Amino acid sequence: MTKNKKTLTDISELGEFGLIDRLTSKFKSRNEKTIMGIGDDAAIIDTGGLYTIITKDIFSEGVHFDITYAPLKHLGYKVVTANLSDIYAMNGTPTHIFAGIGVSSRYSLEALEEIYKGIKLACEKYELDLGGGDTIASKAGLFISITALGSVAPDMVTYRNGAKEHDLICVSGNLGGAYAGLLILEREKQVFKANPDMQPSLKDYSYVLERQLKPEARKDIIELLKERNIKPSSMIDISDGLASEVIHICKNSECGASVYEEKLPLDKMTADVAHEFKIDPSTFALNGGEDYELLFTINQKDYEKIKDQQEISIIGHITNKSEGTKLITVSGNVAELRAQGWDAFREKKNK
Repeated sequence: MTKNKKTLTDISELGEFGLIDRLTSKFKSRNEKTIMGIGDDAAIIDTGGLYTIITKDIFSEGVHFDITYAPLKHLGYKVVTANLSDIYAMNGTPTHIFAGIGVSSRYSLEALEEIYKGIKLACEKYELDLGGGDTIASKAGLFISITALGSVAPDMVTYRNGAKEHDLICVSGNLGGAYAGLLILEREKQVFKANPDMQPSLKDYSYVLERQLKPEARKDIIELLKERNIKPSSMIDISDGLASEVIHICKNSECGASVYEEKLPLDKMTADVAHEFKIDPSTFALNGGEDYELLFTINQKDYEKIKDQQEISIIGHITNKSEGTKLITVSGNVAELRAQGWDAFREKKNK
């Protein structure tokens, strides 16, 4: 007699965010000091006085970075700033980090020291304390886990769920540069693999390479907003692509959005790389990811306070939920805004 076998679900069918929802949907907060648990850029804990912000990211070799072209010092710096971006997305100030590293025997002491030089550099620039961590052996290359802590006043914390109809949609800096840098690095890696005597041609791509290898967290934007007495109604960091983050805000805030393609901030080098690869530059901005810029919404009354700020672009506005998330193209057409950024779990299936 043959027993019925239970059909197992491949996690690639869910994707990263579907997997997170599936695994965590049944968890409820039990501690009265938990202000925000799962569902935002970071958790918020009421520890008396200022709220404590906690966030965590894991970077895995071969998935999140490639040591063929990622300098270890830059990698140490990047894994810290990526976490700090989540703290800033809650309108907070980072204060501490904890670093966990899993490393295989093919890495030397000097290699680990390079990673920690990058971590130290980030701590110095962003005024952080390294509170500790853990180091373990790994049989599968290198992975790094960073936990970041910060603080924020209870009346200043900003979530993803506060966007209101008619709010302005803003973004810091420019978008798509990190993806442009990744494409250049991957192309030169393939050239090198085909002919190890060939030297990589990178001198004309310094800006986009830095955006990919050594991104900065936008501490300056949080400081600017505070100086201008602006509290965003919602905020999120752009790690998975602008389209994905707009959809996150709309889902959490139960609203819609209209984003204007002509307003997307693109650096000239990013656009040049897009054309070099025969890709629409807007695709880089909407779906590239790893920019670690801040996407936020503000009340229209605050428009005058930021209209002349070069580092902030107004790219659209919040609409009623019934209108959905829309992209208004340069030609005036209206298309559904779709999250098509990189997803590690779906990518695995597609390989």
